Amino acid sequence: MSDDVGWGDFGCYGGGIAHFLATRLPELSAAVPFYGMAPAPADAARVKAKLLVHLAETDDRINSAWPDYEAALKAAHVKFEVFRYPGTQHGFNNDTTPRYDETAAKLAWKRTVDFFDKTLRAGSSGGASHPKP
Repeated sequence: MSDDVGWGDFGCYGGGIAHFLATRLPELSAAVPFYGMAPAPADAARVKAKLLVHLAETDDRINSAWPDYEAALKAAHVKFEVFRYPGTQHGFNNDTTPRYDETAAKLAWKRTVDFFDKTLRAGSSGGASHPKP
């Protein structure tokens, strides 16, 4: 993986931090939580960033919190997309564990890079509507 990555590109703790920062930093343009714990649904209205969320198919703890948060994001009109990767477990993007799923990890990484290209590139019409410094 590239060293040129942003917050929330990795899972678990990083995914939870990406979700958390999206609720606390209104100037954040985009975040990509990999199977991170979702914030409280009440915090969804604070999200101004576009989100790309990656979830494992088998991840009871993380997935159980997702439906309520997803509903709250929809109610708050947050722009987000979520992918659940069939046959994967929590940590599927971590190549140092036996749960690593190369096919899912490569697809998730491609989607992540494409998402950041679309939302963060200077002059991109797909970027968030935050003023440039």
